[in-house]
Amino acid sequence: MLRQSLEGIKVVDFSQIGAGPTCSMYLGDLGADVVKIEPATGDVGRMLGPPWVDETESAVFVGFNRNKRSIVLDLKSETGLQIARRLISTADVVVESFRPGVMSRFALDYESVRESNPRIVYCSVSAYGSTGDYASKAGVDGILQAASGLMMLLGDNGDAPSKVQAPIVDVSTGYIATIAVLSQLFKRHRTGIGGYLDVSLFASALAIQQSSITGFLGDKALPTRTGSAAPYSAPNEAFQASDGWVMVAAYLGDRWSRLCNILGLPRLIDDPRFVTSSLRVVNRSAMRAELSAAFMAQRCAHWLALFDANDILCSKVCTYEDVMENPALQHMGLIATMETEDGRTFRVPGFPVNSRESQATPHRPPPSLGQHTAEILGELGYTAIEVERLMNEGVTKS
Repeated sequence: MLRQSLEGIKVVDFSQIGAGPTCSMYLGDLGADVVKIEPATGDVGRMLGPPWVDETESAVFVGFNRNKRSIVLDLKSETGLQIARRLISTADVVVESFRPGVMSRFALDYESVRESNPRIVYCSVSAYGSTGDYASKAGVDGILQAASGLMMLLGDNGDAPSKVQAPIVDVSTGYIATIAVLSQLFKRHRTGIGGYLDVSLFASALAIQQSSITGFLGDKALPTRTGSAAPYSAPNEAFQASDGWVMVAAYLGDRWSRLCNILGLPRLIDDPRFVTSSLRVVNRSAMRAELSAAFMAQRCAHWLALFDANDILCSKVCTYEDVMENPALQHMGLIATMETEDGRTFRVPGFPVNSRESQATPHRPPPSLGQHTAEILGELGYTAIEVERLMNEGVTKS
């Protein structure tokens, strides 16, 4: 099973909030043992909300931290650092998201730890990379949406800057970091040597804008903000029906002709302004004016049924209530259900690849702060008396 593919791989995770935890979560989904190191106050993500899950847990933390074990360590103490080094010496992967330089001050950076563990795959996640003039500059998802130009693609011309409300830069950075870690593990399998991975939110934010940035580099024209519309094809956008919005993509082949006939607008098929997708992009305002009045005449369900029957790509612009009723979501098992030891239930988007198979193995719920401290220390050889002493000294807690 896919969920067993990384069995035997141990990940030590120093990251917080979104990007790094996304990476370590997916490694955990693939079967790795992920040990999450937290300060006494916990991952900052635990404090972010609302929204809350079960009235007490941050949706940010719950959404990014399944399949992990939590240990609390005071990295400002020498004993806490010794425990961290001991953990890393037994690990295959380190994921960290401190500002560049912090791990060096702890002597937990790649150059330090590879001396005792040359097989370590070490992934640093930062805002602007670990070197260069911006290395020390901090940033979070929204800041990088702004710095990368992504905000200037969103909304319509004349609108205030807008951001994707889902943390798209964090999540895409986590995906890229996961790919990088898996690639380095594969290389290690061949060479026996680990390596260092420098993953940044800035680079990831640029990577998700491939076509827009490529277009700018080609003609130096700033992209036009087009709301729901794809800037490179038309019609490929949302239209308002009498009871909601319908997203339609009818720009290839004879879909434009079929769309015009369904809407009762056959005269537009050979209109010289609209005979190709490129011309429809150039004349989008006129095209929208023609189509919008027709869409308003019927409900979403009416149009969706006709479009589906005529192979026109379409969807209702869905609320989350609609999404939860989608047969594809149900069929693929895309919502994972996890139950804590005290009987609470969390539901989150699950592993997006081969999800039906993945659902066959229960997910480990996101850990409470320090939930596995004693267990992890015991695995490192600490006795129960030593664990109690460490807790009394404030080095750790459960």
